[in-house]
Amino acid sequence: MTEALPMPSAAPSFEEVQARRRTMMESGLAKRKSADRRFRVLGFIAVTFSALMLVLLLINMGSAGFAGFQRSEVRFDIPLAGSMQIDAERLTQPDPMAGLELAGLERVVQSAAAKALGSDADDILANGAWREVADMLIEDPSLLSGSVTVSLPASDALARAMRGDGDPAGQAMVNKLKAEGKLVRQFDEGFLSRSDATSPQSVGIWGALKGSMLTMFVTLVLAFPIGVLSALYLEEYAPKNRWTDIIEISINNLAAVPSIIFGLLGLAVFLALFPNLRSAPLIGGMTLALMTMPVIVISGRNAIKAVPPSIRDAALAIGASKVQVVFNHVLPLALPGILTGTIIGMARALGETAPLLMIGMRAFVASPPSGFTSPSSVLPVQIFLWSDEIDRGFIERTSAAIVVLLIFLLLMNGLAIYLRNRFEQRW
Repeated sequence: MTEALPMPSAAPSFEEVQARRRTMMESGLAKRKSADRRFRVLGFIAVTFSALMLVLLLINMGSAGFAGFQRSEVRFDIPLAGSMQIDAERLTQPDPMAGLELAGLERVVQSAAAKALGSDADDILANGAWREVADMLIEDPSLLSGSVTVSLPASDALARAMRGDGDPAGQAMVNKLKAEGKLVRQFDEGFLSRSDATSPQSVGIWGALKGSMLTMFVTLVLAFPIGVLSALYLEEYAPKNRWTDIIEISINNLAAVPSIIFGLLGLAVFLALFPNLRSAPLIGGMTLALMTMPVIVISGRNAIKAVPPSIRDAALAIGASKVQVVFNHVLPLALPGILTGTIIGMARALGETAPLLMIGMRAFVASPPSGFTSPSSVLPVQIFLWSDEIDRGFIERTSAAIVVLLIFLLLMNGLAIYLRNRFEQRW
């Protein structure tokens, strides 16, 4: 007896099919919306975390750098009328500092300090503090006929005691002078106008800052035009063959080479050619230009490639030559992107220390550079040298120098962003 075959199930109705499709569509849409929400939340968390780290860095550097912009100073009066045999006209002649030194200004300052502060005045004032009085007199010779109230740097030992690092005798001296209102800690205006020194009370950042400016100028003058012209040639003129492929690979590899390798190259090539220019901004700028150029070439090629081909075709169609197309149409449209790459390269060069150490820019330079061939230091190297000092005063100055470096970097980026927006064109 044969089994009965099962009856085939009835086909789903049109409404059931539509309901199933609607359910599947709603389920898929819900998954996509959930994934979108997760992505937005993760992105917000990442941006918030990055901003929080930046704020913490700025707060840390700002709080530590605030003390670095201050110094311990001693206040007292100096009677100058009749104390020196020097005419006010002498201060308008060449080398007025030597004239004041021969006239005995140092002796006058020490005598006034001993009268106001006691017999320990030599241990209270910093070495060479009288030179700040000399600067005041050179700026205003009329002070020679009266008495002036000065605020001169305290000695390193007294400054350490004021920070709580001194011996009991130093602490007692600090308490005594503070009670008399003769020892204060205030903003050091000269920090931005002096150069390096052996005492944290007398150091300044202007020498290193000027050296960084000169070095960055040489870097920009060399790297920017050569990098842009190289990008234009490779993208617009160079034939696509094996040799250009090798050049492109080499440029990409150079952009990833550690910076100290460029320092070794500068040491082997530039200092071999110009041995008398060790620690000069010219050598430093040429070394950093080698490091910055590949970044400018790569970003320049990408910016040129992003210009629509229709711009080139339209210019050629109305009779423009290849050079006119490149320099009158392609380059102006690609300039904002090229400037972006230049910003990245210059910002990297500004903070580099290793290649500049290799070419000898770690020398002690007590005066600002007078030109591109003068011995100089730069901000990153100056920060590196101060951070290696034992005295806590140099550590505070290091934080202040970092703040100056960050401000310098922000100003550079701000100028570059303004130029990028100024030349930006939309099509």
